Amino acid sequence: MIKAVETNGRAGGGNGDAHGHGDHPAVRKVRVRILRQDVAAGESYWERFEVPYEPNMNVISVLQKIAALARTPDGRRVAPVAWDCSCLEEVCGSCTMLINGRTRMACSALVDRLLEEDAGEIELKPMSKFPVVRDLVVDRRRLFRSLERVQAWVPVDDSYDHGPGPRIAPEDQQDAYPLAECISCGCCLEACPQFTKIEVTRREGEPEAEFEARRRDAFDAAFLGAHAISQAMLFNSHPTGRMIADERLEAVTGRGGIQMCGNAQNCVAVCPKRIPLTRSIARAGRAATVWAIKKLFDR
Repeated sequence: MIKAVETNGRAGGGNGDAHGHGDHPAVRKVRVRILRQDVAAGESYWERFEVPYEPNMNVISVLQKIAALARTPDGRRVAPVAWDCSCLEEVCGSCTMLINGRTRMACSALVDRLLEEDAGEIELKPMSKFPVVRDLVVDRRRLFRSLERVQAWVPVDDSYDHGPGPRIAPEDQQDAYPLAECISCGCCLEACPQFTKIEVTRREGEPEAEFEARRRDAFDAAFLGAHAISQAMLFNSHPTGRMIADERLEAVTGRGGIQMCGNAQNCVAVCPKRIPLTRSIARAGRAATVWAIKKLFDR
């Protein structure tokens, strides 16, 4: 639930910090509205900030300035806003959030373009499909659990040098490379109507092992997500990864598998790496059908 409390409405309107009509060099202040949450499962509330405008800023730059200032426009000191980031160049995938109502990476969301969308202020919210840890930080372990379910890796038996691996045709390399660009950012999951939020809370006196097992079971019963299906197809196309292709297809067709995809195609529309996710889902459906028929007749 969101508190019906905000700080200072549109503060600072009379000190020459108007945004103008798309004339960004004339901007003196960037107004930011952030949905905050102090603790996990706590109550959320809106808070406004203002930072000096600079050319070529991204949302991470804005958040860094807010953290350094740690004050609202009316001068009230507040705790710095928490968010995740690492690489600052759209590689780590950790800074995904809702920016002006759209899921995107904060590092590649440029302030100048955001002000073209809304010259009044920039709105930041945490992803809605994952439990909030604090402010803009969310718990994305379900995302990684989906990758674990489909065994999104090439299995290696030991650390010995086995020499060069199997050769892969250039055509196959070109086909696989776009899928290998996935950075587990979660944009596709945030936009997917079938991927709904799961927030499992620990019961009083419940042992840690039982809580983890219950949470994992809840994750496994829900939709895998386009990212995991695409990674399953990537590693099933690899000569070495193909050795456990049946196990991946078992996961893709099991609980929360590909049958839950509603073909909304939101995933491919928001992917920052432009990965052909719908093509991967189509290939997974075809491979699952062939695998199921073969499994039927192999009995």
